[in-house]
Amino acid sequence: MALPDGDPQRTSGLPRFDEHDNWPDAPTDHADTDELRDGADPRDADPFGADPLGVDPLGVDPLGGGEYRPGGLHDLDTGYEQTLATPSYDLGPTTGSFVVDLTAPQPVAASPNGNGFAREAGLDQAAEHGRARHAAPVQAQPVAPARPEPPAAPPAAPTWDIPSVPSGAGLSGAESLTAATILRSTKARPRSGWRKGLFALSGGRINLGLSPADLHRAELVTRARTPVSGCHRLAVISLKGGVGKTTTTAALGAMFADLRGDRVIAVDANPDRGTLAERVPRENGATVRHLLDARDQLHRYADVREFTSQSPTRLEVLASDSDPRVSAALSEQDYRDTITTLERFYNLVLTDCGTGLLHDAMRGILGLASSLVVVSSASLDGARSASATLDWLEAHGFDGLARNAVVVISSVRPGGGLVDVLQLEEHFAARCRNVVTIPYDPHLEAGGVLDLADLDPSTLDAYHELAAAVGEAFSGRR
Repeated sequence: MALPDGDPQRTSGLPRFDEHDNWPDAPTDHADTDELRDGADPRDADPFGADPLGVDPLGVDPLGGGEYRPGGLHDLDTGYEQTLATPSYDLGPTTGSFVVDLTAPQPVAASPNGNGFAREAGLDQAAEHGRARHAAPVQAQPVAPARPEPPAAPPAAPTWDIPSVPSGAGLSGAESLTAATILRSTKARPRSGWRKGLFALSGGRINLGLSPADLHRAELVTRARTPVSGCHRLAVISLKGGVGKTTTTAALGAMFADLRGDRVIAVDANPDRGTLAERVPRENGATVRHLLDARDQLHRYADVREFTSQSPTRLEVLASDSDPRVSAALSEQDYRDTITTLERFYNLVLTDCGTGLLHDAMRGILGLASSLVVVSSASLDGARSASATLDWLEAHGFDGLARNAVVVISSVRPGGGLVDVLQLEEHFAARCRNVVTIPYDPHLEAGGVLDLADLDPSTLDAYHELAAAVGEAFSGRR
């Protein structure tokens, strides 16, 4: 083996040790070179089995001895593995020496061994590395695609620690002066019938109070005015078109806006061209898409009001996209973002869902709905579609919404026809919370701007019934 000139020991560039070595183990780790030349086994002085005088770990003496020593390959492997475990630093080709602190403990990360226990920090990582270099490559395990998370339910309205109104005989001072204890009780003025005529003819001296019809209507109004906890989201749905769903949304929303003092809005979520905005006087051309584009800039109710149209009853309507150039329907996330914006400013949000239950926005509508109104026409196909809607809800995990739904049987044609409406009412009453039949009304059939004052008295009474039936669910927290 040829050696470089001037360096027969091949020790140039290697660290040298002298009497100034401050390593604590230097006297034991490095044997005297004279002892090595006198015939001592180099491996007794060097734990790595490497001769500092140049004895080849393979067992061949580069100085000319040519002696083969058994175990040289083993010593080479051991020395190589130990060298891998020793930290070193390359400081560049011009550096003559370097220092390695071999006394400091080497941090070793714990890893599970074959028995499932963590390897101790003192185990040789170099041997593990040497075996890993020659082992068969580990086959990458296929990663299963993440399952989509179900739509998150809306957060429940917070429960405030608000005390009740003080009452009872224990009140004292100013709190004891109430209308019930100080004011004389008077009968309410009659609203209709001959009692109202007698009250007018007598100049108010004869007051027989409210008639049974007036008492019933007052009870319906009280139920329709049930306080809302947070924001109540009401969805009006149907599998079949042409059953009066949009008309029901507009009329019910107008009734709530007229009877209640809080803010009510109806959203047209029809994936096709919806007509809900045509039931109120149109004040602007904004749609739900414009609201979504500007939702980050809406900080006050006045800002949202720029995108809605309002009827004389104070019902506000947010129109759907009607531009024929629009190719993207309202998606689930679009609807969720819309409701997230509106519920900051409105107490009651009605949604006209359009026809069908399988369009993308329907997932968000049903996922956020507090209660449902299922619309059916007074016909065989309309009733079967409404019943199939309840079947679909029960089969897809919305059985709670189906049981608490209110079914509306809308008479969209004059005359009773051949359909037994009472039979339909019995069928739906067994499947949901309440059933209300809306009689035929020419004003509703026209399909124009809806005005409650133009409805027949029987139709108006029916919508009072509907508002009361739906309003009973407002007190529930979701």
